[in-house]
Amino acid sequence: MDDNSTTSQVTNDPFASVRFPEYKNLILGRFTFITALRMMSTLVGWWVYELTQDPFAIGLVGLSEVVPALSLALYSGHVIDISEKRRLLLKGVLGYICAGSVLLFLSTPFIHNRVSNYAITYCIYAVIFCTGIIRSFAGPIFSTLIAMTVPRQYLQNATTWSQASWLSASVTGHAMGGFLIALLGNMGTMIVICCLMIAAFFILTRLKPKAATQQSGRTWESMKEGLRFVFRTKELLAAFSLDMFAILFGEVQAMIPVYAKDILKVDPIGFGWLNAAIDIGSICVVVLLTIAPLKRAQGKKLLLAVCGFGLCIILFALSKWFILSFFALLIAGMLDGVSVVIRGTVMQLKTPDHMRGRVSSVSSMFINSSNELGQFESGLAARIFGVRPSVVFGGIMTLAVVVTTWIKAPALRKFEY
Repeated sequence: MDDNSTTSQVTNDPFASVRFPEYKNLILGRFTFITALRMMSTLVGWWVYELTQDPFAIGLVGLSEVVPALSLALYSGHVIDISEKRRLLLKGVLGYICAGSVLLFLSTPFIHNRVSNYAITYCIYAVIFCTGIIRSFAGPIFSTLIAMTVPRQYLQNATTWSQASWLSASVTGHAMGGFLIALLGNMGTMIVICCLMIAAFFILTRLKPKAATQQSGRTWESMKEGLRFVFRTKELLAAFSLDMFAILFGEVQAMIPVYAKDILKVDPIGFGWLNAAIDIGSICVVVLLTIAPLKRAQGKKLLLAVCGFGLCIILFALSKWFILSFFALLIAGMLDGVSVVIRGTVMQLKTPDHMRGRVSSVSSMFINSSNELGQFESGLAARIFGVRPSVVFGGIMTLAVVVTTWIKAPALRKFEY
């Protein structure tokens, strides 16, 4: 069978990549693990606000994680490329299990009856700082492993399924986090989170060992090589930069506990739905794109999607009604889903195998860390301007980022795959 026939079959079969057993184990393990992490982030945001009644305190959660994650990102990419990846991934998941166990201990009545709220909050920050160190290594490995579990012609389909599983896990984790806080309280929710992390560990042990893709060499030169590759590849650089600044300014997740409690006046279940709304929208679109992939003008569609995302954030900021707020976030998530799929596909298609760890780590510097920086920016802006004006400001800045990228990055605007 010729290559064109094979490619056509891959394109026409939306389940092509998940027919590979090892890829299926990777996706299932990632789904379980990300569900646990999203539940933990939901719980921590609610818990810290409950302890402090201060939106800025939620912002400090993001800063606690992003400082080590950002500081170690380039080094972790080098380590991933020279390491056996399955072992490194399992060590990272074990590290998260340990961190979750400490949070579980902090949530017990034994601690709450003996330690002040502010002391508990500082302990939570310390644990989140440690998870930032672990995440700098564990996070990029998942992206690196995608190309090692399916043939290259399946990469676009595999990337879409990967994003779908990640977003599905986010929906599940955010929604379940809110519901479990209402049903089981903080300690009960942390028990469920720890059990999910342990389950993910055992699923991921079924992966085959993945040898180093680069010989150990001079660390600093290897780190610089990853950065140089991204900065030379204009489509990658523009896509990463667009997402970084859009998330940095448009990040609204951190303020949802404040909106739920103080503005929309809803209970933890309503908070869970609001917290999951963006991811629900995203997964709906990603499932649609898995069945019917975007065919043309993907770069232009990426820019338009981020523009729509900014408008939805402004609408959410001004809304006083739960239903309107929910649907504003839902549509924002649908548009974000388009962005996630296009950016993920660009990265997988443009990155050579021997540099996947370093490029994934640079991606985490630009994109994943901007979630936590955006969380800190939201908390800081809320303290300076007030909650509503800070979210409106974020939406407006997202629109400004799109306009700037449209003008300054024609390579991304014209990109197709």
